[in-house]
Amino acid sequence: MPAFSPKKISSIKSPEEFRSYTQSLGVTIPCSERIVIGNSSPLCQPVENTRINGKIIGNRWAIQPMEGWDGTPEGGVTPDALRRWGRFGESGAKLIWGEAMAICPEGRANPNQLILTHDNLADLKQLKKVLIESHRASFGNEEDLVVGFQLTHSGRFCRPLDKKQLQPCIAYRHPVLDGKFGITSDTSILRDENIPALIGDYVRAAAIAQEAGADFIDLKHCHGYLLHEFLTAHDRLGPYGGNFINRTRLLREIVRAIRAANNPIEIGVRLSSFDFVPFRPDPTHSSTVQLRLGQPEPVTWPYRFSFGGDANTLGEVDLTEPLEFLRLCHTLGIRLINLTAGSPYYNPHIQRPAYFPPSDGYAPPHDPLVDVARQMRVVKELKSLAPQGMVFVGSAYSYLQEFLPSVAQAAVAEGWTDIVGIGRMSLSYPRCIADAVIGRPPNNKLICRTLSDCTTAPRNGLPSGCYPLDPHYAAKPEASRLKKIKRGVGTD
Repeated sequence: MPAFSPKKISSIKSPEEFRSYTQSLGVTIPCSERIVIGNSSPLCQPVENTRINGKIIGNRWAIQPMEGWDGTPEGGVTPDALRRWGRFGESGAKLIWGEAMAICPEGRANPNQLILTHDNLADLKQLKKVLIESHRASFGNEEDLVVGFQLTHSGRFCRPLDKKQLQPCIAYRHPVLDGKFGITSDTSILRDENIPALIGDYVRAAAIAQEAGADFIDLKHCHGYLLHEFLTAHDRLGPYGGNFINRTRLLREIVRAIRAANNPIEIGVRLSSFDFVPFRPDPTHSSTVQLRLGQPEPVTWPYRFSFGGDANTLGEVDLTEPLEFLRLCHTLGIRLINLTAGSPYYNPHIQRPAYFPPSDGYAPPHDPLVDVARQMRVVKELKSLAPQGMVFVGSAYSYLQEFLPSVAQAAVAEGWTDIVGIGRMSLSYPRCIADAVIGRPPNNKLICRTLSDCTTAPRNGLPSGCYPLDPHYAAKPEASRLKKIKRGVGTD
Protein backbone atom coordinates (compact mmCIF):
# COMPACT_ATOMS: atom_id res chain seq x y z
CA MET A 1 0.00 0.00 0.00
CA PRO A 2 1.40 3.48 -0.81
CA ALA A 3 3.24 5.06 2.09
CA PHE A 4 0.93 8.06 2.31
CA SER A 5 -2.12 5.76 2.63
CA PRO A 6 -4.85 7.48 0.66
CA LYS A 7 -8.36 6.28 1.28
CA LYS A 8 -9.46 3.70 -1.27
CA ILE A 9 -12.40 4.95 -3.30
CA SER A 10 -14.20 1.63 -2.75
CA SER A 11 -14.22 2.32 0.99
CA ILE A 12 -16.21 5.55 0.55
CA LYS A 13 -19.89 4.77 0.92
CA SER A 14 -21.84 7.88 -0.14
CA PRO A 15 -21.58 11.09 -2.19
CA GLU A 16 -21.65 13.04 1.07
CA GLU A 17 -18.68 11.07 2.41
CA PHE A 18 -16.89 11.50 -0.93
CA ARG A 19 -17.34 15.28 -0.84
CA SER A 20 -16.23 15.41 2.79
CA TYR A 21 -13.09 13.44 2.01
CA THR A 22 -12.12 15.59 -0.97
CA GLN A 23 -12.62 18.70 1.17
CA SER A 24 -10.29 17.21 3.76
CA LEU A 25 -7.68 17.04 1.00
CA GLY A 26 -8.17 20.73 0.28
CA VAL A 27 -9.76 20.19 -3.15
CA THR A 28 -13.23 20.45 -4.63
CA ILE A 29 -14.77 17.78 -6.88
CA PRO A 30 -18.49 18.17 -7.66
CA CYS A 31 -20.52 15.04 -6.93
CA SER A 32 -24.27 14.61 -7.40
CA GLU A 33 -26.28 13.17 -4.55
CA ARG A 34 -28.27 10.98 -6.95
CA ILE A 35 -28.10 10.02 -10.61
CA VAL A 36 -30.87 11.39 -12.82
CA ILE A 37 -32.37 8.51 -14.78
CA GLY A 38 -33.47 8.68 -18.41
CA ASN A 39 -33.43 11.33 -21.10
CA SER A 40 -33.62 14.19 -18.61
CA SER A 41 -30.16 13.30 -17.29
CA PRO A 42 -27.54 16.00 -17.89
CA LEU A 43 -25.36 13.24 -19.29
CA CYS A 44 -27.94 12.39 -21.96
CA GLN A 45 -28.25 15.89 -23.40
CA PRO A 46 -26.93 16.48 -26.93
CA VAL A 47 -24.16 19.00 -27.54
CA GLU A 48 -26.32 21.28 -29.63
CA ASN A 49 -24.03 24.29 -30.04
CA THR A 50 -21.60 22.55 -32.42
CA ARG A 51 -21.92 20.14 -35.32
CA ILE A 52 -19.06 17.82 -36.25
CA ASN A 53 -19.28 16.60 -39.84
CA GLY A 54 -22.90 17.75 -39.79
CA LYS A 55 -23.69 15.75 -36.65
CA ILE A 56 -24.75 16.84 -33.20
CA ILE A 57 -22.91 14.81 -30.52
CA GLY A 58 -25.74 12.87 -28.90
CA ASN A 59 -24.69 12.83 -25.23
CA ARG A 60 -22.09 14.01 -22.75
CA TRP A 61 -19.59 11.20 -22.39
CA ALA A 62 -16.74 10.20 -24.68
CA ILE A 63 -14.29 7.35 -25.09
CA GLN A 64 -10.73 8.60 -24.86
CA PRO A 65 -8.03 7.48 -27.33
CA MET A 66 -7.05 4.10 -25.87
CA GLU A 67 -4.20 2.53 -27.80
CA GLY A 68 -3.80 -1.25 -27.75
CA TRP A 69 -0.20 -1.99 -28.81
CA ASP A 70 -1.82 -4.77 -30.80
CA GLY A 71 -1.72 -3.89 -34.52
CA THR A 72 0.17 -5.82 -37.15
CA PRO A 73 3.84 -5.02 -37.85
CA GLU A 74 2.59 -3.08 -40.88
CA GLY A 75 0.27 -1.01 -38.71
CA GLY A 76 -2.89 -2.86 -39.70
CA VAL A 77 -5.83 -4.02 -37.62
CA THR A 78 -6.02 -7.26 -35.61
CA PRO A 79 -8.98 -9.07 -33.99
CA ASP A 80 -8.07 -7.51 -30.63
CA ALA A 81 -8.25 -4.02 -32.13
CA LEU A 82 -11.63 -4.80 -33.69
CA ARG A 83 -12.90 -6.13 -30.36
CA ARG A 84 -11.75 -2.99 -28.58
CA TRP A 85 -13.52 -0.71 -31.05
CA GLY A 86 -16.65 -2.85 -30.80
CA ARG A 87 -16.61 -2.33 -27.05
CA PHE A 88 -16.23 1.40 -27.59
CA GLY A 89 -19.48 1.18 -29.56
CA GLU A 90 -21.14 -0.71 -26.70
CA SER A 91 -20.20 2.07 -24.27
CA GLY A 92 -23.09 4.28 -25.33
CA ALA A 93 -20.75 7.27 -25.69
CA LYS A 94 -21.67 9.48 -28.64
CA LEU A 95 -18.13 10.81 -29.05
CA ILE A 96 -15.43 8.26 -29.80
CA TRP A 97 -11.98 9.87 -29.87
CA GLY A 98 -10.57 6.75 -31.53
CA GLU A 99 -6.99 5.90 -30.73
CA ALA A 100 -3.51 7.15 -31.58
CA MET A 101 -2.61 6.32 -35.18
CA ALA A 102 0.85 7.13 -36.51
CA ILE A 103 1.09 9.45 -39.48
CA CYS A 104 4.12 7.55 -40.78
CA PRO A 105 5.89 4.27 -39.88
CA GLU A 106 8.85 5.99 -38.22
CA GLY A 107 6.50 8.03 -36.00
CA ARG A 108 5.13 5.01 -34.13
CA ALA A 109 5.33 4.79 -30.34
CA ASN A 110 5.63 1.02 -30.65
CA PRO A 111 6.07 -1.54 -33.44
CA ASN A 112 2.37 -2.50 -33.25
CA GLN A 113 0.77 0.92 -33.40
CA LEU A 114 -1.82 1.48 -36.12
CA ILE A 115 -0.55 3.53 -39.07
CA LEU A 116 -2.58 5.72 -41.42
CA THR A 117 -1.41 4.42 -44.79
CA HIS A 118 -3.26 3.56 -47.99
CA ASP A 119 -2.31 -0.10 -47.47
CA ASN A 120 -4.24 -0.04 -44.18
CA LEU A 121 -7.28 1.82 -45.50
CA ALA A 122 -9.54 -1.23 -45.66
CA ASP A 123 -8.58 -2.13 -42.08
CA LEU A 124 -9.36 1.37 -40.85
CA LYS A 125 -12.75 1.27 -42.53
CA GLN A 126 -13.39 -2.03 -40.78
CA LEU A 127 -12.65 -0.45 -37.39
CA LYS A 128 -15.30 2.19 -38.02
CA LYS A 129 -17.75 -0.41 -39.36
CA VAL A 130 -17.41 -2.65 -36.29
CA LEU A 131 -17.88 0.30 -33.96
CA ILE A 132 -21.01 1.49 -35.78
CA GLU A 133 -22.55 -1.99 -35.88
CA SER A 134 -21.86 -2.53 -32.18
CA HIS A 135 -23.35 0.84 -31.26
CA ARG A 136 -26.41 0.28 -33.44
CA ALA A 137 -27.01 -3.17 -31.92
CA SER A 138 -26.88 -1.75 -28.38
CA PHE A 139 -28.53 1.64 -28.84
CA GLY A 140 -30.33 1.60 -32.19
CA ASN A 141 -29.17 4.97 -33.49
CA GLU A 142 -25.79 6.05 -34.78
CA GLU A 143 -26.84 9.28 -36.50
CA ASP A 144 -25.57 11.29 -33.51
CA LEU A 145 -22.38 9.23 -33.07
CA VAL A 146 -19.18 11.13 -33.85
CA VAL A 147 -15.96 9.18 -34.44
CA GLY A 148 -12.43 10.57 -34.69
CA PHE A 149 -8.93 9.32 -35.45
CA GLN A 150 -6.01 10.68 -33.42
CA LEU A 151 -3.09 11.60 -35.70
CA THR A 152 0.23 11.32 -33.91
CA HIS A 153 3.97 11.44 -34.31
CA SER A 154 5.55 10.14 -31.12
CA GLY A 155 8.62 12.32 -31.39
CA ARG A 156 10.92 11.76 -28.43
CA PHE A 157 9.17 8.45 -27.69
CA CYS A 158 9.27 6.77 -31.11
CA ARG A 159 9.90 3.02 -31.06
CA PRO A 160 8.93 2.02 -34.61
CA LEU A 161 10.95 -1.20 -34.93
CA ASP A 162 11.87 -2.43 -31.46
CA LYS A 163 9.75 -2.06 -28.36
CA LYS A 164 12.89 -1.57 -26.28
CA GLN A 165 14.78 0.78 -28.58
CA LEU A 166 13.98 4.47 -28.84
CA GLN A 167 14.49 6.10 -32.23
CA PRO A 168 13.66 9.65 -31.16
CA CYS A 169 12.74 12.65 -33.22
CA ILE A 170 12.92 15.73 -30.99
CA ALA A 171 12.10 19.41 -31.27
CA TYR A 172 15.09 20.53 -29.17
CA ARG A 173 17.64 19.28 -26.69
CA HIS A 174 15.81 19.03 -23.37
CA PRO A 175 17.81 19.72 -20.19
CA VAL A 176 16.18 16.85 -18.25
CA LEU A 177 14.49 14.44 -20.66
CA ASP A 178 17.59 13.95 -22.82
CA GLY A 179 19.45 12.42 -19.91
CA LYS A 180 16.40 10.55 -18.67
CA PHE A 181 15.91 8.83 -22.02
CA GLY A 182 19.49 8.55 -23.24
CA ILE A 183 19.70 11.25 -25.92
CA THR A 184 23.31 12.40 -26.18
CA SER A 185 23.63 14.26 -29.51
CA ASP A 186 21.86 16.69 -31.83
CA THR A 187 21.27 14.06 -34.51
CA SER A 188 17.73 13.38 -33.28
CA ILE A 189 16.56 16.99 -33.73
CA LEU A 190 13.97 17.49 -36.46
CA ARG A 191 15.59 20.01 -38.80
CA ASP A 192 13.69 22.89 -40.36
CA GLU A 193 14.35 21.53 -43.84
CA ASN A 194 12.62 18.26 -42.92
CA ILE A 195 9.46 19.86 -41.56
CA PRO A 196 7.71 20.13 -44.98
CA ALA A 197 7.94 16.33 -45.25
CA LEU A 198 6.41 15.97 -41.77
CA ILE A 199 3.56 18.29 -42.76
CA GLY A 200 3.07 16.19 -45.88
CA ASP A 201 2.71 13.10 -43.68
CA TYR A 202 -0.04 14.84 -41.71
CA VAL A 203 -1.82 15.83 -44.91
CA ARG A 204 -1.71 12.27 -46.27
CA ALA A 205 -2.84 10.81 -42.94
CA ALA A 206 -5.74 13.28 -42.75
CA ALA A 207 -6.83 12.29 -46.27
CA ILE A 208 -6.76 8.60 -45.33
CA ALA A 209 -8.76 9.29 -42.16
CA GLN A 210 -11.36 11.16 -44.20
CA GLU A 211 -11.58 8.32 -46.73
CA ALA A 212 -11.86 5.76 -43.92
CA GLY A 213 -14.96 7.55 -42.61
CA ALA A 214 -13.64 9.51 -39.63
CA ASP A 215 -15.82 12.47 -38.68
CA PHE A 216 -12.79 14.37 -37.39
CA ILE A 217 -9.07 14.09 -36.82
CA ASP A 218 -7.14 15.04 -33.71
CA LEU A 219 -3.80 16.81 -34.21
CA LYS A 220 -2.37 15.41 -31.00
CA HIS A 221 -0.61 18.01 -28.81
CA CYS A 222 -0.21 16.11 -25.55
CA HIS A 223 1.82 13.76 -23.36
CA GLY A 224 5.28 14.80 -24.55
CA TYR A 225 4.84 13.70 -28.16
CA LEU A 226 6.23 15.76 -31.02
CA LEU A 227 3.65 18.53 -31.48
CA HIS A 228 3.35 18.94 -27.71
CA GLU A 229 7.13 19.23 -27.40
CA PHE A 230 7.20 22.03 -29.98
CA LEU A 231 5.04 24.09 -27.61
CA THR A 232 8.02 24.37 -25.23
CA ALA A 233 10.74 24.85 -27.87
CA HIS A 234 11.90 28.16 -26.34
CA ASP A 235 15.55 27.38 -27.08
CA ARG A 236 15.06 26.21 -30.66
CA LEU A 237 16.43 28.64 -33.22
CA GLY A 238 14.61 29.56 -36.40
CA PRO A 239 10.94 29.81 -37.37
CA TYR A 240 9.70 26.97 -35.14
CA GLY A 241 11.14 28.02 -31.80
CA GLY A 242 11.38 30.91 -29.41
CA ASN A 243 8.22 33.00 -29.12
CA PHE A 244 4.67 31.66 -28.98
CA ILE A 245 3.96 32.44 -32.65
CA ASN A 246 6.93 30.36 -33.73
CA ARG A 247 6.24 27.51 -31.29
CA THR A 248 2.71 27.13 -32.73
CA ARG A 249 3.72 27.66 -36.35
CA LEU A 250 3.66 23.91 -37.03
CA LEU A 251 -0.01 23.65 -36.02
CA ARG A 252 -0.94 26.53 -38.31
CA GLU A 253 1.00 25.09 -41.23
CA ILE A 254 -0.48 21.60 -40.83
CA VAL A 255 -4.03 22.96 -40.74
CA ARG A 256 -3.34 25.23 -43.72
CA ALA A 257 -1.88 22.33 -45.71
CA ILE A 258 -4.83 20.03 -44.95
CA ARG A 259 -7.23 22.71 -46.17
CA ALA A 260 -5.08 23.46 -49.23
CA ALA A 261 -5.49 19.78 -50.16
CA ASN A 262 -9.29 20.37 -50.24
CA ASN A 263 -9.86 18.07 -47.28
CA PRO A 264 -12.93 19.31 -45.37
CA ILE A 265 -12.54 16.95 -42.41
CA GLU A 266 -13.20 18.50 -39.00
CA ILE A 267 -10.12 19.02 -36.85
CA GLY A 268 -9.82 18.67 -33.07
CA VAL A 269 -6.89 18.83 -30.67
CA ARG A 270 -6.06 16.84 -27.56
CA LEU A 271 -3.87 19.13 -25.50
CA SER A 272 -1.83 18.67 -22.36
CA SER A 273 -3.20 21.86 -20.86
CA PHE A 274 -0.48 21.91 -18.21
CA ASP A 275 2.71 20.05 -17.53
CA PHE A 276 5.14 19.85 -14.61
CA VAL A 277 8.77 18.91 -14.24
CA PRO A 278 9.59 15.22 -14.79
CA PHE A 279 9.36 12.91 -11.78
CA ARG A 280 11.29 9.80 -10.80
CA PRO A 281 11.04 7.12 -8.13
CA ASP A 282 12.81 8.04 -4.92
CA PRO A 283 15.58 5.41 -4.79
CA THR A 284 16.18 6.01 -1.08
CA HIS A 285 12.62 5.26 -0.03
CA SER A 286 11.99 1.65 -0.98
CA SER A 287 12.72 -0.94 -3.62
CA THR A 288 9.02 -1.84 -3.77
CA VAL A 289 7.18 0.09 -6.44
CA GLN A 290 4.04 0.61 -4.32
CA LEU A 291 6.20 2.27 -1.66
CA ARG A 292 8.63 4.08 -3.97
CA LEU A 293 7.29 7.61 -3.81
CA GLY A 294 7.67 9.94 -6.75
CA GLN A 295 9.92 12.95 -6.49
CA PRO A 296 10.70 15.72 -8.97
CA GLU A 297 13.87 15.55 -11.00
CA PRO A 298 16.35 18.27 -10.06
CA VAL A 299 15.92 21.18 -12.46
CA THR A 300 17.19 24.72 -12.86
CA TRP A 301 14.61 27.41 -12.16
CA PRO A 302 12.98 29.12 -13.89
CA TYR A 303 11.95 25.95 -15.68
CA ARG A 304 10.42 26.90 -19.06
CA PHE A 305 9.89 23.41 -20.45
CA SER A 306 6.46 22.58 -19.03
CA PHE A 307 3.73 24.09 -21.20
CA GLY A 308 1.01 25.40 -18.88
CA GLY A 309 3.19 24.98 -15.81
CA ASP A 310 4.40 27.84 -13.66
CA ALA A 311 8.04 28.44 -14.64
CA ASN A 312 8.96 29.50 -11.11
CA THR A 313 7.00 27.18 -8.83
CA LEU A 314 6.84 23.40 -8.66
CA GLY A 315 3.32 22.00 -9.03
CA GLU A 316 1.62 25.27 -9.97
CA VAL A 317 -0.33 25.94 -13.16
CA ASP A 318 -0.01 28.96 -15.46
CA LEU A 319 -2.75 28.92 -18.11
CA THR A 320 -1.63 32.03 -20.00
CA GLU A 321 -0.24 30.15 -23.00
CA PRO A 322 -2.80 27.30 -22.98
CA LEU A 323 -5.54 29.93 -23.24
CA GLU A 324 -3.65 31.65 -26.06
CA PHE A 325 -3.37 28.26 -27.77
CA LEU A 326 -7.14 27.73 -27.52
CA ARG A 327 -7.76 31.14 -29.05
CA LEU A 328 -5.45 30.17 -31.90
CA CYS A 329 -7.39 26.93 -32.37
CA HIS A 330 -10.59 28.95 -32.61
CA THR A 331 -9.16 31.14 -35.36
CA LEU A 332 -8.14 27.97 -37.23
CA GLY A 333 -11.68 26.57 -37.06
CA ILE A 334 -10.76 23.96 -34.44
CA ARG A 335 -13.73 23.66 -32.09
CA LEU A 336 -13.32 20.23 -30.49
CA ILE A 337 -10.80 20.29 -27.61
CA ASN A 338 -9.85 17.37 -25.39
CA LEU A 339 -7.86 18.47 -22.34
CA THR A 340 -5.41 16.24 -20.50
CA ALA A 341 -2.13 16.92 -18.67
CA GLY A 342 1.51 15.96 -18.39
CA SER A 343 2.95 12.76 -19.81
CA PRO A 344 2.75 9.04 -18.98
CA TYR A 345 6.51 8.85 -19.62
CA TYR A 346 7.81 11.33 -17.07
CA ASN A 347 5.06 12.51 -14.66
CA PRO A 348 2.17 10.01 -14.91
CA HIS A 349 0.62 10.88 -11.55
CA ILE A 350 -0.61 14.24 -12.87
CA GLN A 351 -1.77 12.71 -16.17
CA ARG A 352 -3.33 9.38 -15.18
CA PRO A 353 -4.05 9.33 -11.43
CA ALA A 354 -3.77 5.80 -10.04
CA TYR A 355 -3.73 4.06 -6.67
CA PHE A 356 -1.27 1.43 -7.93
CA PRO A 357 1.63 2.60 -10.13
CA PRO A 358 2.88 0.67 -13.18
CA SER A 359 5.87 -1.60 -12.66
CA ASP A 360 8.38 1.02 -13.79
CA GLY A 361 6.65 3.89 -12.00
CA TYR A 362 6.34 5.39 -8.57
CA ALA A 363 3.67 5.87 -5.96
CA PRO A 364 2.05 9.30 -6.33
CA PRO A 365 3.39 11.88 -3.88
CA HIS A 366 -0.12 12.69 -2.63
CA ASP A 367 -3.67 11.38 -2.85
CA PRO A 368 -4.55 10.84 -6.55
CA LEU A 369 -7.80 12.74 -6.03
CA VAL A 370 -5.68 15.90 -5.85
CA ASP A 371 -4.59 15.25 -9.44
CA VAL A 372 -8.15 14.45 -10.54
CA ALA A 373 -9.35 17.72 -9.01
CA ARG A 374 -6.56 19.71 -10.66
CA GLN A 375 -7.40 18.47 -14.14
CA MET A 376 -11.10 19.13 -13.58
CA ARG A 377 -10.43 22.63 -12.28
CA VAL A 378 -8.21 23.50 -15.24
CA VAL A 379 -10.85 22.34 -17.73
CA LYS A 380 -13.45 24.44 -15.94
CA GLU A 381 -11.24 27.52 -16.01
CA LEU A 382 -10.18 27.21 -19.64
CA LYS A 383 -13.74 26.47 -20.73
CA SER A 384 -14.93 29.64 -19.01
CA LEU A 385 -12.28 31.80 -20.72
CA ALA A 386 -12.15 30.24 -24.19
CA PRO A 387 -14.04 31.64 -27.21
CA GLN A 388 -17.68 30.67 -27.57
CA GLY A 389 -18.57 27.65 -29.69
CA MET A 390 -15.74 25.38 -28.55
CA VAL A 391 -16.56 21.96 -27.09
CA PHE A 392 -14.42 20.66 -24.22
CA VAL A 393 -13.77 17.06 -23.18
CA GLY A 394 -12.34 16.52 -19.69
CA SER A 395 -9.99 13.74 -18.56
CA ALA A 396 -8.81 11.87 -15.41
CA TYR A 397 -12.22 10.50 -14.41
CA SER A 398 -11.46 6.76 -14.21
CA TYR A 399 -9.84 7.09 -10.79
CA LEU A 400 -13.25 8.05 -9.38
CA GLN A 401 -14.47 4.45 -9.74
CA GLU A 402 -17.93 4.05 -8.11
CA PHE A 403 -18.35 7.82 -8.08
CA LEU A 404 -17.50 8.37 -11.75
CA PRO A 405 -21.16 8.70 -12.88
CA SER A 406 -22.04 11.01 -9.97
CA VAL A 407 -19.06 13.29 -10.59
CA ALA A 408 -19.58 13.18 -14.35
CA GLN A 409 -23.21 14.27 -13.96
CA ALA A 410 -22.28 17.10 -11.61
CA ALA A 411 -19.39 18.27 -13.78
CA VAL A 412 -21.64 18.58 -16.83
CA ALA A 413 -24.61 20.03 -14.95
CA GLU A 414 -22.47 22.66 -13.22
CA GLY A 415 -20.57 23.63 -16.38
CA TRP A 416 -17.14 22.28 -15.44
CA THR A 417 -16.91 20.51 -18.81
CA ASP A 418 -19.05 19.85 -21.86
CA ILE A 419 -18.19 16.16 -22.13
CA VAL A 420 -16.65 13.65 -19.72
CA GLY A 421 -13.93 11.49 -21.25
CA ILE A 422 -13.62 7.85 -20.13
CA GLY A 423 -10.25 6.16 -20.64
CA ARG A 424 -9.08 3.12 -18.64
CA MET A 425 -12.60 2.46 -17.36
CA SER A 426 -13.68 1.76 -20.95
CA LEU A 427 -11.31 -1.23 -21.06
CA SER A 428 -12.92 -2.99 -18.09
CA TYR A 429 -16.41 -1.48 -17.98
CA PRO A 430 -17.32 0.43 -21.15
CA ARG A 431 -21.00 0.67 -20.11
CA CYS A 432 -20.33 2.29 -16.74
CA ILE A 433 -22.16 5.54 -17.52
CA ALA A 434 -24.74 3.95 -19.84
CA ASP A 435 -25.77 1.66 -16.99
CA ALA A 436 -25.97 4.56 -14.53
CA VAL A 437 -28.28 6.71 -16.66
CA ILE A 438 -30.78 3.87 -17.16
CA GLY A 439 -30.81 3.08 -13.43
CA ARG A 440 -28.95 -0.22 -13.67
CA PRO A 441 -26.84 -0.97 -10.58
CA PRO A 442 -23.11 -0.77 -11.29
CA ASN A 443 -21.23 -3.98 -11.89
CA ASN A 444 -18.65 -3.66 -9.13
CA LYS A 445 -16.65 -6.57 -10.50
CA LEU A 446 -15.83 -4.54 -13.63
CA ILE A 447 -14.98 -1.16 -12.09
CA CYS A 448 -11.42 -0.09 -12.91
CA ARG A 449 -9.36 0.03 -9.71
CA THR A 450 -6.40 1.70 -11.45
CA LEU A 451 -4.16 -1.34 -11.00
CA SER A 452 -2.14 -0.03 -13.99
CA ASP A 453 -1.78 -3.37 -15.76
CA CYS A 454 -2.97 -1.65 -18.94
CA THR A 455 0.21 0.46 -18.61
CA THR A 456 2.60 -2.12 -17.19
CA ALA A 457 1.84 -4.50 -20.08
CA PRO A 458 2.87 -2.18 -22.93
CA ARG A 459 5.81 -0.89 -20.87
CA ASN A 460 7.07 -4.46 -21.21
CA GLY A 461 6.11 -4.98 -24.85
CA LEU A 462 2.75 -6.70 -24.29
CA PRO A 463 -0.63 -5.63 -25.68
CA SER A 464 -2.54 -3.17 -23.51
CA GLY A 465 -5.78 -4.35 -21.97
CA CYS A 466 -7.47 -4.95 -18.63
CA TYR A 467 -5.85 -8.22 -17.59
CA PRO A 468 -7.36 -8.32 -14.08
CA LEU A 469 -11.04 -7.69 -15.01
CA ASP A 470 -11.57 -8.48 -18.69
CA PRO A 471 -11.80 -12.28 -19.20
CA HIS A 472 -10.59 -11.86 -22.79
CA TYR A 473 -7.20 -10.62 -21.56
CA ALA A 474 -7.10 -12.74 -18.41
CA ALA A 475 -7.18 -15.85 -20.63
CA LYS A 476 -4.29 -14.76 -22.82
CA PRO A 477 -0.80 -16.26 -22.37
CA GLU A 478 0.45 -12.70 -21.90
CA ALA A 479 -1.47 -12.57 -18.60
CA SER A 480 0.87 -15.06 -16.92
CA ARG A 481 3.90 -13.25 -18.35
CA LEU A 482 2.56 -10.00 -16.94
CA LYS A 483 2.18 -11.53 -13.48
CA LYS A 484 5.83 -12.64 -13.57
CA ILE A 485 6.92 -9.16 -14.65
CA LYS A 486 5.03 -7.59 -11.76
CA ARG A 487 6.65 -10.06 -9.33
CA GLY A 488 10.03 -9.13 -10.77
CA VAL A 489 10.64 -12.69 -12.01
CA GLY A 490 11.36 -11.61 -15.59
CA THR A 491 10.65 -9.16 -18.36
CA ASP A 492 9.55 -9.57 -21.94
